Amino acid sequence: MARILISGSTDGLGRATAEALLEQGHEVIVHARSPGRVDAVAELLGRGADVVIADLADREAVLDATRELNDGAAIDAVIHNAGVLSGPSLLPVNVVAPYLFTALLTTATRHVYLSSSMHRGGRATLDGLDWTGEAETASYSDTKLLVAAFSAAVAERWAPRVLANSVDPGWVATKMGGAGAPDDFDLGHETQERLAVDPDLQVSGGYWHHGAQRQPASGVRDPEFRERLLEELASVTGVPLPKH
Repeated sequence: MARILISGSTDGLGRATAEALLEQGHEVIVHARSPGRVDAVAELLGRGADVVIADLADREAVLDATRELNDGAAIDAVIHNAGVLSGPSLLPVNVVAPYLFTALLTTATRHVYLSSSMHRGGRATLDGLDWTGEAETASYSDTKLLVAAFSAAVAERWAPRVLANSVDPGWVATKMGGAGAPDDFDLGHETQERLAVDPDLQVSGGYWHHGAQRQPASGVRDPEFRERLLEELASVTGVPLPKH
């Protein structure tokens, strides 16, 4: 059985992913943005899940969380589920936090990043981005392209020891997707569960939707852009991604 961290797991797809993995007998660490959100996962804690609390828009809080997690039992996989739809915290939450968790949680050998079909409308550029969260300089689509490109970069840099994949969960009924979203909710979380724990699924560098690999936008496939993104994230955070 594996030990899995799931960011953004107090509701929606993250919560459903945590429930499913606990049901399968895995050890799960759920993540809450603040102490006030812990009550939302009380039932999961009662079933044996652990919890980490961090506001992913706050870089120091993310760093504190990684130190806390590294002091505990080894983490086998991380599902980078947390995300915001708009506002100045888009880059910190959707891109910087996954980067820091990836770079600093060194025992994890599987990383699954939540992207979106909306990444196809994103810009493959690093110009003018405010990574601090003081100003909104990227769209949701931009961040989902960046995180898919980052996933592919991790897969390339850390092969074959680490498996990294990004997932489009579809347009499903969550707080972000809205009650009228048309896609199947269960299919929205089953792919990332398999990528995190299925020993027969030894695939890396993929972009997935509902159990199948898809072709991502051209920016995700550009190795020069991926390398520039790694350099930029290392520079703005002061945390380089290890070479392995």
